[in-house]
Amino acid sequence: MLIGAHVSTAGGLVEAHQRGVERGCDAIQVFNQSPRMWRPTRWKPDDVAEFLALMKRGPIESVTIHAVYLINPATKDREMRRKSADSLIHALRMGDEIGADGVVVHPGSTVGEPQDEARSRVGEMVRHALGESDTCRLLLENTAGAGNTIGRTFEELRELIDLAGGGKRIGVCLDSCHMFATGFDITTADKLTEVVDRFAATVGIRRLKSLHVNDSLTPLGSNRDRHAVPGEGKIGARGCGAFLSEPRFEKLPALFEGPGANGHAPEKVDVDAMKALRKKGLAARKRRR
Repeated sequence: MLIGAHVSTAGGLVEAHQRGVERGCDAIQVFNQSPRMWRPTRWKPDDVAEFLALMKRGPIESVTIHAVYLINPATKDREMRRKSADSLIHALRMGDEIGADGVVVHPGSTVGEPQDEARSRVGEMVRHALGESDTCRLLLENTAGAGNTIGRTFEELRELIDLAGGGKRIGVCLDSCHMFATGFDITTADKLTEVVDRFAATVGIRRLKSLHVNDSLTPLGSNRDRHAVPGEGKIGARGCGAFLSEPRFEKLPALFEGPGANGHAPEKVDVDAMKALRKKGLAARKRRR
């Protein structure tokens, strides 16, 4: 498993890579622009070239882009759809440039519109965005279930993939906090196994390309997206250890988004804690055998 965290790109991609190295990351996630602004940014060619050279040398093995939060592929508002599509295409093209393992995007919200029509609009935008980019995957992230958000169940994710054409470039990013908030009990290895079995049967394990490893500040089924440091929330150390040692998650980037133990961006202490939880989870699985 490639354990890592979300890191800032302040100063450029090379600086982001250095932050990942300093934190002991095997994988990093970055925003390709300000997450709450539509204004697109581009990394300088020299910065991209040096970043690609650094990625070849390691120790970081994976980079993922998180698309901006403003994007809503489900909206029917013409101007919002245009902005959302343009931003998503820009993120995918940036992913092409830096060899990203995927662009993570929230499927969006119905904003009170009929669910079936909203999901169809998501599929349409995903097809369009992929058609305007080359190779980077688009990863639909499961949601915590607040309000009118789409993608809270595995069945919804499966439908969105089908509506988008089911191509190989469409994948899924599973967020542990969102799973728990939606009502999936993943607090033990046995319970997690049942949930992953269900995901595999409904969506297909080959679609799973990235993980967000966030604990939850709120209880099971709360439908609230409130992150805690892995092992320090309601999922707990045993649940997070199970998540980080699930055999079907091996080789995937497992990314902590924060806030970290310091209340701000993830630091080395947080990545080290994840690695310790994984080690305990692996030991527990070995004892169970």
